[in-house]
Amino acid sequence: MRIAVVDDDIVNLQLVSHLVHKAEGVESVPFQDPVAALLWCAENEVDVVILDYLMPGLNGVAFIRSFRQLPDKADVPVLMVSGDNERETRVEALTAGATDLLAKPIDAVEFGARLRNMLSLRRSQQLLADRARHLADEVAAATVEIARREDETIVRLARAAEFRDPDTGAHIARMALYSRLIAVQMGLPPGQCELIMKAAPMHDIGKVAIPDSILLKPGKLTAQGFEVMKGHAEAGYRILKGSASQMLRIAAGIARSHHEKYDGSGYPLGLSGGMIPLPARIVAIADVFDALTSARAYKDGWPVDQALHFLASGSGTHFDPVCVSAFMARADEIHAIHAAYPTEDESEARRHDLIYTAD
Repeated sequence: MRIAVVDDDIVNLQLVSHLVHKAEGVESVPFQDPVAALLWCAENEVDVVILDYLMPGLNGVAFIRSFRQLPDKADVPVLMVSGDNERETRVEALTAGATDLLAKPIDAVEFGARLRNMLSLRRSQQLLADRARHLADEVAAATVEIARREDETIVRLARAAEFRDPDTGAHIARMALYSRLIAVQMGLPPGQCELIMKAAPMHDIGKVAIPDSILLKPGKLTAQGFEVMKGHAEAGYRILKGSASQMLRIAAGIARSHHEKYDGSGYPLGLSGGMIPLPARIVAIADVFDALTSARAYKDGWPVDQALHFLASGSGTHFDPVCVSAFMARADEIHAIHAAYPTEDESEARRHDLIYTAD
């Protein structure tokens, strides 16, 4: 442990440094110039400061005030030695931040006891600081693990919906990345972009509530069957709403509103324009685009450029025009994502209800 000893009197400086050396495991750093001592303390770790009160240029009280303003020096023990035994001086020193006071002439035994107390206090501070850092590291690691498990749970729940209406895991990956592209291009904060990307795969979780006779029916649904199918939006919202997780709250809004249309002709609530949550407006584009460009048992996938043209034709009616423009501005990345995540098993892929939007 390093102890800074500050005294303009060379004899007193040598005496105090000699007494400090009697303690085990300590190193004294002596200074005759209090300004030089203060500059050194600003650049170095120090465990205890012992200083005289009466010094030219910068007395002990002024030194303490400046020392306490330095980064990480607010709690370092400071022992001030003074021949001035006036109560006013003692109060001034303690008010400035002195930890303890020692009167001159210095008694070696008393000095040793006070120094041991200072060192013990500093060791306790360091132990607490180490413990706090350790706890902070543990909390950070636990937070990362919780986030990882939350992300995994989201993906697995999304896949559960896909098993009921199997579009493959590639669809989940693609539309989530498309959603992030739009959010980034629109200039949303990075954290918001990530949340939208992670929440997007939950858009169709409500399909778990749709009967197989409707969900897995080959061919186009009847009007009555389509009404039942539309219930998956509200069902998804009920599954996800009320969570403490910000991501799940966003996912709930996406699940409920990703079939709303910009002109108000969508479902389930007939929302329009800015009344539709922004994440849902973003995901609607990503989901429709991926449905159009993905090959299914009943259709071939559209070329990327043709699907982009379809989105453009629906800008301002079906889709938010700002979101459409943001998506189309990232055409190169869209092509890259489409190529990087091919459909895993096109022969077993079935209908996706968003194909109704292309009819």
